[in-house]
Amino acid sequence: MTVHFIGAGPGAADLITLRARDILAASPVCLYAGSLVPAEVLAHCPPDATLIDTAHLSLDDIIAELVKADARGQDVARLCSGDPSLFSAVAEQMRRLDAAGVRYDVTPGVPAFAAAAASLNRELTVPGVGQSVILTRTAERATAMPPGEELASLGALGATLVLHLAVQRIEAVVAELEPHYGASCPVAVVAYASRADEVILRGTLAGIAGQVREAGIQRTAVIVVGKVLAAQGFPDSHLYSANRDRHQV
Repeated sequence: MTVHFIGAGPGAADLITLRARDILAASPVCLYAGSLVPAEVLAHCPPDATLIDTAHLSLDDIIAELVKADARGQDVARLCSGDPSLFSAVAEQMRRLDAAGVRYDVTPGVPAFAAAAASLNRELTVPGVGQSVILTRTAERATAMPPGEELASLGALGATLVLHLAVQRIEAVVAELEPHYGASCPVAVVAYASRADEVILRGTLAGIAGQVREAGIQRTAVIVVGKVLAAQGFPDSHLYSANRDRHQV
């Protein structure tokens, strides 16, 4: 059997991939986070599939379910919100499956930051304005950040920042970033990106914390910080320049 780590996307049921849909339809067991994966995605599972909500399970409990399925010879769809490559706790699951001799593979999904950018109608890499994007989080109530990856250190680079799992400490985020970006730097917060209950806030570092508190946003949100959010009058990309050597295509 195989454990299939599947990116369930940011929330909208129609943003899973065709590959993910087909794996779900062929897997007799599905583990998912009930608070993050919509019921419409689970509808792709077989009618008699065993569905296990992992919201209240420990890592050891989850691995035990995967190992039991392996012993029965059953494939498992292990749904992860967004894309498995980002903040999904997949690495530690893979490590334990390696030790248990259980096979697995990965199917990518639409990450939350991409869904947020789409909702904002913004490209995160704009010619002459910003060409680097840092995906990060904060350490409050989570694993400590490695040395050199503290928010203030990353902010000193001046790149576009996308923060996951950080909206609950929005005031601290602002305090750490204002010295590097300035109070007038554009900021956007997108909660529940791509879902029917999506909330979009636009503002600056000076005022975004108040907007977040007024809107009551406490989780499942992405914070985007950078000049690309308000970029105007930037040069056209060299990719489509009439002067570019077409043999490079």
